[in-house]
Amino acid sequence: MPAPHVPSFLRTKTAGRQPTNLPLNAALVATARELKVNLSEAAEHGIASAVAARRRELWLAANRAALASSNDYVESFGLPLARHRGF
Repeated sequence: MPAPHVPSFLRTKTAGRQPTNLPLNAALVATARELKVNLSEAAEHGIASAVAARRRELWLAANRAALASSNDYVESFGLPLARHRGF
């Protein structure tokens, strides 16, 4: 499984840190600690993935009509510059 995309604001070393309390499954936390998983980093990556997925959902919902219109146009008339394609 490929590594999840990490937004640029999480890759910077100067990103602000905010202490947070999260109730987590005790068995999961115990296993993570046994495996030496960095809980903060794992939680941050999980939250970043959830944020990216939600942003994608919202963008698709906001642009659904425009995407459908564009797809309908191409279906009806073909690609606008198709005659210039060399393949």
